Amino acid sequence: MLCGLYLQSDEEKHISVKNITIAFFLIVANICILQAQEHEHHNEKEHDGRGFRIVGVIGHTLVNNEGLDNVFVPSWGLDFEYWFNERWGIGLHNDVEIETFVIRNAENDEIERVNPLVLTLDALYQFGNGFVITLGPGVELEKEESFYLFRFGIEYEKDISKSFYLLPNLFLDQRFDGYNTWNIGLGIGMRL
Repeated sequence: MLCGLYLQSDEEKHISVKNITIAFFLIVANICILQAQEHEHHNEKEHDGRGFRIVGVIGHTLVNNEGLDNVFVPSWGLDFEYWFNERWGIGLHNDVEIETFVIRNAENDEIERVNPLVLTLDALYQFGNGFVITLGPGVELEKEESFYLFRFGIEYEKDISKSFYLLPNLFLDQRFDGYNTWNIGLGIGMRL
């Protein structure tokens, strides 16, 4: 020690940084474990089904084109839901079809669709052992022309853990002034 200053060698600095890094990761891991235990304990107390859920979905959309070839379009979805109880909920379901394709509208005009975004506000009803019926209005947004639609679908919730579940689904989106699509997907959901 020279005049109250302590000079570290390069090796001591390396060991010090390494120890700080290990300590940081241990603290973060412990916080995550404690949060997960608290969340699990909170979920054990709540069996009434109420609460928010978020679901990420990957799927394919069959575009029914009269006079044109039907096409399968890949899609990604992100759903936000609130459940009032075990049976009833409401959901904002958002899907983007990630391909360019051509459809025929009600006037028989060919329209190119470039990555259309589908937004629906659905009523959710759970029956049986994990089956969910979805019904609701929506809109397909695209830069050239947008369509209003009505969605009817069925999903099945299969629990993976207390917080996470798999969600295969099948939807029919009927446009009011255009075409219809069938969507099939698989989601991973989380109860918040």
